Amino acid sequence: MMRKPETNEYPPYYKEYVNNVPDGELIQILDDQQNETKKLLKDLSEETAEYKYAPGKWTIKEVIGHITDTERIMCYRLLSIGRGEQEMLPGYNDDEYVRRGNFNRFSLSDLLHHQALVRQHTILLLSSMDEEALRRRGNANGSEVTARAIGYIIAGHEIHHRRLIKDRYLRSDQ
Repeated sequence: MMRKPETNEYPPYYKEYVNNVPDGELIQILDDQQNETKKLLKDLSEETAEYKYAPGKWTIKEVIGHITDTERIMCYRLLSIGRGEQEMLPGYNDDEYVRRGNFNRFSLSDLLHHQALVRQHTILLLSSMDEEALRRRGNANGSEVTARAIGYIIAGHEIHHRRLIKDRYLRSDQ
C-alpha cells in the first residue's frame, strides 16, 4: 500500500490537496473518484453545466476541463520524475488553459468521458511504478516534488474541485 507523502515531498501550496485524500489505497481512491464525480454531475442539464456562480469564475464544464488538463500535466510530471528526469518541468497558467480549452463547446458527458480516459491512464502509470520510482524527486515549476506526492496531488485536486462544485454550483439555496 502506498503511504501518503511526507510534507518534505511536495511544495507547501499542495498541502491542502494531499490532506484531502482519505486514508486507503491510492489506486482505489483514484478509481472510486471517477464514479463519485460522474454520479455528482450525471443528471445536470447542459445549461446548469454552463452556470457560473460569479462573474469571472469558471463554469462546471470548465472546472471538469481544468481537472482533466491538470491531471494530464501532473501525469506527465509523474512519468518524468518517476523515470528520473532531472531537468525542471515547466509550470502552466490554468486560467489560460481553461480559456483556450473552450470546454463549453463540449457536452458534459464528453468532458466526463475525457476525464475518465485520462484517469485510467493515471492509474495504469501509477500501478506500473515501483517504490523506488515513486520516491524519486524532481523539479516541477521550480519546486521539488516526488512522484508519489504527484499521485496524491492528483487525487486531492479532484476532491478540492468536487467540493467547490457542491458548495458553489449545486447548493440547493440558489
